[in-house]
Amino acid sequence: MGFGIDETRVFKPISIAVLTVSDTRTADNDTSGDLLVSRIKDAGHKLGDRALLRDDIIDIQAQVIAWIADPEIDAVISTGGTGLTGRDVTVEAFAPLFEKEIDGFSVVFHMVSFETVGLSTLQSRARAGLANSTFMFCLPGSNGAVKDGWDKVIKAQLDSRHRPCNMVELIPRLSET
Repeated sequence: MGFGIDETRVFKPISIAVLTVSDTRTADNDTSGDLLVSRIKDAGHKLGDRALLRDDIIDIQAQVIAWIADPEIDAVISTGGTGLTGRDVTVEAFAPLFEKEIDGFSVVFHMVSFETVGLSTLQSRARAGLANSTFMFCLPGSNGAVKDGWDKVIKAQLDSRHRPCNMVELIPRLSET
């Protein structure tokens, strides 16, 4: 088999926390957060926690630090705050916490995003990294970006059946020294 989902393997659900970063959205109109939660559950994973925060580095970091300290949370996915405006601070909040950056995520995200929005993908600073054995992904706040990020990139890598390799199979080894 080349690459893709190997149906002969067992799916291993993981626990994923979702963070929406926005100065304008509320729990009632957080469509990108709702979309992400729905896709996580539809894929068979557990929603470990969910929060909606304003664009504030200190508040974002406090929430993310709590999640990466929780051994029950395997991944954190944020939506929003990855643009170029002065209020877009999600990357500035997440990046100092990365023990390792997952450089390829940004590259692949931009490849799939280009197919959807063309050169507008340049305005996104989508990033991913690893901290305290927890995968961390920063997606833009639009519904389209969440669909691209989850459907075309993250979903497969958080599926234990994906071949030739996936991030789930790395979880037991992330804290090796």
